[in-house]
Amino acid sequence: MNNYKKSRGWRNNNPLNIRRGEEWQGLVAKEKRTDGQFCQFLNKTWGYRAAGKVMRSYYRLFCQTGRRWDVENIIGRWAPRNENDTEAYTARVLALMGRERGDTRLAPLTTQPGRVQLALLVAAMTCVETGCPWEAVPRMELNAGLVLAGLGGPLLAAKAN
Repeated sequence: MNNYKKSRGWRNNNPLNIRRGEEWQGLVAKEKRTDGQFCQFLNKTWGYRAAGKVMRSYYRLFCQTGRRWDVENIIGRWAPRNENDTEAYTARVLALMGRERGDTRLAPLTTQPGRVQLALLVAAMTCVETGCPWEAVPRMELNAGLVLAGLGGPLLAAKAN
């Protein structure tokens, strides 16, 4: 099923549906932007780079304020209750990550296991945001974008054929 390819996030090369505001690297030229609400990137690598930068800023914020670095808090900030069914979003992300409902903790982003967990989280969020199946997450672009965001690599294995 290819309906996810028609989703806004997929068309905009913005797999996590980042709203406009900041002038991210890799955005489509201003005169070519057609979406008044969400960023449009040249390709998904740039969209994932922006997502990685946002996640790094969340990590710093959570460390500074004493909040737990976990899936529930990240999703709660990303998809707030006043705009989304945050509990359903979190449950779907955890399921896609292969985790149980209470298994929400993430390793620190300063470690390779933490970076791999973040890549899995971003891949799962891509599925929720765009409706794509797990197998369709563009792992090469995701890995490249997170590396550009300063999150190291390798992160996710390429899709098996």
